[in-house]
Amino acid sequence: MLPDSWHTALGGELDKPYFKQLTEFVAAERREHRIFPPEDEVFAALEATPFEKVKVLVLGQDPYHGEGQGHGLCFSVRPGVRTPPSLRNIFKELRDDLGHPVPDNGYLMPWAEQGVLLLNAVLTVREGEANSHKGKGWEKFTDAVITAVSDRPEPAVFVLWGNYARKKLPLIDTTRHTVVEGAHPSPLSAKLFLGSRPFTRIDEALKAQGHEPVDWRIPNLEPTA
Repeated sequence: MLPDSWHTALGGELDKPYFKQLTEFVAAERREHRIFPPEDEVFAALEATPFEKVKVLVLGQDPYHGEGQGHGLCFSVRPGVRTPPSLRNIFKELRDDLGHPVPDNGYLMPWAEQGVLLLNAVLTVREGEANSHKGKGWEKFTDAVITAVSDRPEPAVFVLWGNYARKKLPLIDTTRHTVVEGAHPSPLSAKLFLGSRPFTRIDEALKAQGHEPVDWRIPNLEPTA
């Protein structure tokens, strides 16, 4: 289940009673309901961004719960799926912050492949029911992911958007890592998010840590005229 690069850091979690109960819960849910993302994409964020390559960790809450949306990377949707409102606001801010054009898709794999771990706190959800798998054990597992990245000797940048994400601050060693906090990009708090220039702040922190900044541009899928 776990990608090889994460086994040393997280393998012990799989043997704990809570994870066995969580696995049984999700399996039962899949028998009775449509669950997103598909089983083979639950750990897609960890597969896309190996443990030793993480230089930015962006924390989301739980997967999108609509048809074809959630595919294991927070805020991201598959190619061809309409860009959700929160991600549209992220792209607006990216345009205003760094001047990158708004792409025609919401597929964030190019970020993940550069070391941006797009981690949801909860890794599964029932179709049409946001937060339906909240409090079932995923939070313990993803807290372990955050802690593992924090415990590495290499510095990283943790991006905490919104009050839910900010609650994870105690898991992060802020003496060694940089935390970029801000409002959540959802329409409910967009006025506070837009203009916060998080991408500039992330890149400046990466440069200070000796990392290459991220190329935040998302390529268009359709050719432009």
